[in-house]
Amino acid sequence: MSNHSFVIDPDMAQNAMPGDTLELSGSEAHHAVTVKRVTAGEHLDLLDGQGLRLTVEVLSTAKDLLSARVLQRDQESGSEHPVTLVQALSKGDRDLQAVESAVELGVLAVRPWQADRSIVRWNAAKADKALAKWRAQVRAAQKQSRRAFEPEVLAPSGSKELAKNIADEVSAGALVLVLHEQATESVAEHVSTWLPQAQPGQKIVMIVGPEGGISDTELQAFTDAGAHAALLGQHVLRASTAGPAALVLIRHLLGEI
Repeated sequence: MSNHSFVIDPDMAQNAMPGDTLELSGSEAHHAVTVKRVTAGEHLDLLDGQGLRLTVEVLSTAKDLLSARVLQRDQESGSEHPVTLVQALSKGDRDLQAVESAVELGVLAVRPWQADRSIVRWNAAKADKALAKWRAQVRAAQKQSRRAFEPEVLAPSGSKELAKNIADEVSAGALVLVLHEQATESVAEHVSTWLPQAQPGQKIVMIVGPEGGISDTELQAFTDAGAHAALLGQHVLRASTAGPAALVLIRHLLGEI
């Protein structure tokens, strides 16, 4: 079984070398000691969220405190073509389900999208709390999947702001795909056409609409900005399923799965 994973402050991780002793405190130590019941002698992975993985041996534990010795230090490389999920706000926490699965499957960033047909609405009073919930879900999924990189939760946007963001991404060489059941070309066709001339670091952005679908106005604005409508399959998937399903296909085409 792989080691349990916990998140460590990047500054502390940066200077940690094999043989050093580290002390983990606060919520992560509480989770390790109280929830996971970690004991002395166990091996853990401490992650800085930026690709660094420290394998450590637990020396001692106390309430909200864990002492460990660094055994190994590994810096993992990121994806050559990072994938961003733009997920429309959806009822029943289906947007959070999509985010959780996408993080476990390798997405590098997620953006909440207030679509025209989103039933869930984030007003000013709700936005901070809702974003905190997304960040907590991302952190939990990162630890569950033992990922060294913690995906970024980007600023939420409405459809007009998203169209501007699409134009910026496309100008930087990104492939932006709007998952849509009426598209004539598939996700695989778009990725396979783009990939041969793509430069390292250029992104793939996939946009998933809400339960009511993406409006014609939104689709037109997004394609005018340089996005491509892309068909995922013959069936219409739930908002919680479409993004993760597309992500698996995209990462397979990238040679990452």
